[in-house]
Amino acid sequence: MKVLHVITGLGIGGAEQQLRLLLRHLPVRSGVVTLTNPGVVAAGIESDGTPVTHLGMAGNRDVGALPRLARIVRQGRYDLVHTHLYRACVYGRTAARLAGVRRVIATEHSLGETQIEGRPLSAGTRALYLASERLGTSTVAVSPSVARRLADWGVPPDRIRIVPNGIETGRFAFDARARRLARGVLGLPEDAYVVGGVGRLTPGKRFERLVRAVASIPDVRLLLVGEGEQRAELLRVARECGAADRVLLAGACEDPPSAVRPGPSLPELLAAMDVFVSTSPDETFGLAVVEALAAGLPVLYVACPAIDDLTPEAAPGARRIGESVPELISALRGIHDARPARFPLPAAARRYDIAHSAQQLMSLYDQAVHGTPSPAK
Repeated sequence: MKVLHVITGLGIGGAEQQLRLLLRHLPVRSGVVTLTNPGVVAAGIESDGTPVTHLGMAGNRDVGALPRLARIVRQGRYDLVHTHLYRACVYGRTAARLAGVRRVIATEHSLGETQIEGRPLSAGTRALYLASERLGTSTVAVSPSVARRLADWGVPPDRIRIVPNGIETGRFAFDARARRLARGVLGLPEDAYVVGGVGRLTPGKRFERLVRAVASIPDVRLLLVGEGEQRAELLRVARECGAADRVLLAGACEDPPSAVRPGPSLPELLAAMDVFVSTSPDETFGLAVVEALAAGLPVLYVACPAIDDLTPEAAPGARRIGESVPELISALRGIHDARPARFPLPAAARRYDIAHSAQQLMSLYDQAVHGTPSPAK
């Protein structure tokens, strides 16, 4: 089977790195087209052995990209097109139809309660999404919560399939040596108590609240992994709170790591932390929370469908908290005083192993192309 993946961009981000992980585990011949931004994840995908084509799309209304993309689909003789992220779904489904390929699966990575990929859920956005959705075979939701949102948005429930995001679980097992090495590289004292967070530095992640909460606890440091438009603002808030020397912004982290972007890997950075906090109030899955749980960290989170869709026993190290600064301070003080040890690998982390997700996706591919899902293993 030959599959073309179409994605909006390949800078460092959750959907982008999720595609790279899937490609490492899907037993098909694949190609990738990125509409824009062939960033470090594109280089990582190519280093793994999958070719990446940059379409060079100039903007959302660059309709000239459609014939270019259709030509790639037609010339590649692909059996199926798989699209990722809003713009790629709209253009990819349409281009596949123009190229005569009617088997199109789209993964919805970023449909939140009030936004999609950071943009408000407007009537126009919804109308365009639904119009292009009809050109595809099925739409994949990364969690039951996203499946419900898609149905509420107007996608027919019988066209929705759930394939959760996944991680390479074994890579995240806690390693004391990695903790020492990472702290050394980052300049963190071995005895420091480190609160951690991972994600794009954007207003929607609400990291400024975490900065203020950590600043109120004198002997605590904050390590944020990610890059984005709010970097300067977060540093300003840290200075304003008198905690500039206790807030470390480590930059983006490509995971899995490649030679393109040297530095500590994400498992090593998680090993350097003592507690993980996710302050975002609107998530489609919450992959960073699952990664932190796989690393054995106690986790405080405001929203995480990946965990909320399971029973409490599946993630005993995770606790849902309020999103205000006083609530964050209270939760952090409590876990800081308790100092829980590293947790064993929870059922949630095993459930969301990327190999399981790839197997489920392969079944959808077989159903779409051959009419018969692949047998369960």
